[in-house]
Amino acid sequence: MSSNNETLHAWAGVANGKPLVQMDLPLKKWDENSVEIRVTHCGICGSDDHMLSESWGPTHYPICVGHEIVGEVTKVGANVTNLKVGDRAGIGAQSGSCHECKNCLEGNENICHNMVLTYGSQWPCGTWTSGGYADKWRGDYRFAFKVPDNLSSQIAATFFCAGITTYAPLRRTEVGKGSIVGVMGIGGLGHYGVLWAKAMGAKVVGMSHNDKKHDVALELGCDDYINTSNPQDMARYKNTLTHILCTGTSPDFQWAPYFALLVVNGNFINVSAPSWNFPELNPMLLLKNQIFIHGSAIGSPEEIEEMLAFAEKNNVKPWIDVYPMKDVNKVLDDFRAGKPRFRYVLEN
Repeated sequence: MSSNNETLHAWAGVANGKPLVQMDLPLKKWDENSVEIRVTHCGICGSDDHMLSESWGPTHYPICVGHEIVGEVTKVGANVTNLKVGDRAGIGAQSGSCHECKNCLEGNENICHNMVLTYGSQWPCGTWTSGGYADKWRGDYRFAFKVPDNLSSQIAATFFCAGITTYAPLRRTEVGKGSIVGVMGIGGLGHYGVLWAKAMGAKVVGMSHNDKKHDVALELGCDDYINTSNPQDMARYKNTLTHILCTGTSPDFQWAPYFALLVVNGNFINVSAPSWNFPELNPMLLLKNQIFIHGSAIGSPEEIEEMLAFAEKNNVKPWIDVYPMKDVNKVLDDFRAGKPRFRYVLEN
């Protein structure tokens, strides 16, 4: 791939249901808070497919998706303090915020109501953001992070969405020794939930609606497994789990069976973003179980920095398969068919 100084060369979606095609797209206008990288790796995330297929609403085409980006820094603005040319840097689902609202000032930039998403948003200059299915990325240095020396670029890539999406809420709810964490869904997000919770010292219970994921859950490090369609299996953990991390479930999900698994003051944490709604919640069900329901969106820059250091220290390694960027359409087809175990990474 090659592009001029003010464009990137992308594999871009042009319409719902159409394969990605190669084209040049504009970079954001350069300013002294900007950093530019040569993209070497980009993970594939479910969000990419949601945007390409418009399952979350209308998409502005053409769009270059990908928000698990790692590459080599090639240019930095005068205000950049955390990166220099030649460093490896990673970018996740967020590429900018207002830096002025209450959430930003309190370190919750990931909840900025004027956030700039890595794709599908517009920069203040009016240019549409472009992700990592491309040869380069340019954006706000405050959302680009130095990759630790002991993390390979292909391993590091998926930390920037799947990794932080699961790490941040487990940290916020103080998972550690003595915690018993149920992970709903053993997939791209769920397998990360297992790895983090184990590294934090918790007992981890894999959860899925049949026994197909039993063996791989144990191979990942789960201490036990619950087939959530089996009442006897569910009964074994009644009032036992301190946390449930919901990374995915089916449209027939109901609250009551899962609340029954939690201890008093336990935590139900949702990080999944399905195209359907959770069912209504009976207030009495919530009251009599005395539990906390949390939602969590990616993570703040501070949490991302902490996660990277934690991953390096604890040798946390996701299960990935790496493919050439030029094969992106075939890899996306395999992704949609549910083949990953458990993340796909594209490599330039």
